[in-house]
Amino acid sequence: METLGYINTQPNLDAIFAALADPTRRSILSRLAEGEASVNEIAAPFEMSQPAVSRHLKVLERAGLIEREIDEQRRPARLKAEKMAAAVSWLEEFRVFWGASFDQLDGVLLQMKQDVNQGNKS
Repeated sequence: METLGYINTQPNLDAIFAALADPTRRSILSRLAEGEASVNEIAAPFEMSQPAVSRHLKVLERAGLIEREIDEQRRPARLKAEKMAAAVSWLEEFRVFWGASFDQLDGVLLQMKQDVNQGNKS
């Protein structure tokens, strides 16, 4: 893990988030979670060319989220979910912040509810 400024970062974290930022690539990853697939199989539900799908696959492959092997004429893609663990780990660092923020919001909402109830009684 590398320290940049205030935070520790996993190598390749920027590439992982950049790959996950695109809804088509997220859909491809969801499809690959069901099992390996060829470019044709991945391209089927999308209204885009095979070369366009291949470009998305290259982004996912460079980020380390999938791997592709040559199997005669086809190059099946396979999910490598362990690389996503780096993104999850980074996000987990903010769980304490989110929890505290939601606790504060709960307190504010409870106080507002009590204020409204007291206003209705008078």
